[in-house]
Amino acid sequence: MLTVYTLIAIIFVAFSTLLGKLMFEVMSTRLASRKMAHVQREKKVSAVWWPLFAYKTSASQVNRRPIMRSHTLIQSYRSVGICALLLFLVGCGSTAPQSAAPSPTPASTPPGQSTAQTAPTHNADWTTYHYDNTRAGMLPDMPNPHQLSVAWKSQLDGAVYAEPLVIGDSVIVATEGDTLYALDRHTGRVQWHVNVGNPVSLSTLPCGNIDPLGITGTPVYDPASHLVFAVAEIQGPSHILVGVDVNTGKIRMRRVVDPAGIEPKYHQQRSALALSQGMVYITYGGLYGDCGNYHGWVIASRTDGNGSLLTYKVPTAREGGIWAPPGPVIDSKGDLYVAVGNGEATQGDWDHTDSVLRLSSSLKLEDGFAPTQWQQDNANDADLGSMSPVLLSNGLIVSVGKSGETYLLHANALGGVGGQIQKQSICPSYGGAASTGTELFLPCTDGLRQIKVGDGPSLNVGWQAHGQVTGSPTIGGHTVYSLDRGGTLYALNIADGSVRATASVGQTSRFASPTLSGKQIFVGTMAGVVAVSIS
Repeated sequence: MLTVYTLIAIIFVAFSTLLGKLMFEVMSTRLASRKMAHVQREKKVSAVWWPLFAYKTSASQVNRRPIMRSHTLIQSYRSVGICALLLFLVGCGSTAPQSAAPSPTPASTPPGQSTAQTAPTHNADWTTYHYDNTRAGMLPDMPNPHQLSVAWKSQLDGAVYAEPLVIGDSVIVATEGDTLYALDRHTGRVQWHVNVGNPVSLSTLPCGNIDPLGITGTPVYDPASHLVFAVAEIQGPSHILVGVDVNTGKIRMRRVVDPAGIEPKYHQQRSALALSQGMVYITYGGLYGDCGNYHGWVIASRTDGNGSLLTYKVPTAREGGIWAPPGPVIDSKGDLYVAVGNGEATQGDWDHTDSVLRLSSSLKLEDGFAPTQWQQDNANDADLGSMSPVLLSNGLIVSVGKSGETYLLHANALGGVGGQIQKQSICPSYGGAASTGTELFLPCTDGLRQIKVGDGPSLNVGWQAHGQVTGSPTIGGHTVYSLDRGGTLYALNIADGSVRATASVGQTSRFASPTLSGKQIFVGTMAGVVAVSIS
């Protein structure tokens, strides 16, 4: 911005230039007038006073042109002076824009009366499980910690199984109480909260291990509509998709997302939601214990809630759930990759269970992979369904599940039964992996592991973390963050797995995964959410 001193300098230069031109014009006129003897006396007078009193002279037609030129210069002089004066006044009267002082945030704000600001979408936003649709869970520019310290804790109305989201200055948290919250990322104060239904008591379900059962899958944020989408299990039971305004908490869209023929009481929505091309993608598996007549499903709804649901049902007699916490992995073309759990079939033709499947954006089956021993995996509950596929930057996919057998696949040609590039026994894994694009970090049951994809291509096992550090990891800068079974958050050096720092956050679910944003980490717990600061 222009300072007062700069404006004064501009005014001085303008006045000096104009005055110089005016004096030159006056002197030129005086020299010319001396040659005109018949008006010499008149010219001597007028040469001095023309600049200011030209309108009083009675000069001949010969002398009118210099009078008009001087008059024009005088008018220009006056105009420039006025403009300069206005600029000077504006420069003196204006100041740098000031941010409004933040108003106190109430502990609870009813929907429609939010104090949250309009949410920008920028690199600090964490809008879906593990940051984006590849589920890589990586923020490359995040600083590495020397110390981790708990900044605040917020107790909510139920356990948090879903990964928190970060939108602008708000942390979006979903609970098993069927409530969505927006919390101030700096203080943990509630900006708004909205309950979308009554959760289902475990005593009313045929099996399971979450009580009550409400919102389990990680929501997803749509920057185009400014809606946060979540699926809630409500009493009935049934599953509903809601779209909640990120600024106010008001429910803008609500629809049942149980497809025709499904028996809702046997189905659980545990996987994260995904958003692509104006569609919200939802998957279903069974309850813990594999009771009842459930199937793996992928459902798609338009973000405006209009139109019919798109559906894909795993073609098996029973089971084949799609339940891994990361949910669908989506590539740049909009194709979905899902991990399918064990099916009831233990003989005969492959029923597309114990698999990695690729679906089009319209949920048409395009390709699939299954281990050669899929029948045995089904019989022993040793399938690939416990962890979503990992999509690497070189067009490869890594898939690993309960058995510990790890498979390297081509994303564009999954290979059918037994069509892997490489198979290697590494570790049983549950939850979601993190990836830099060429290396990945697996949530192994005996300790987090680094896996590098080498030339060939080939899988090469790197370092292994302490055996208690088994949580689904995320990556910030050159640090891998993961939780142990006791509720301690670990920051591990990405190069060798050494511990940089730790912080106790309290009891979490088995599948809890840290959310990263700026110099903060957010972790859902069995009581609410905890914010950890990096220093």
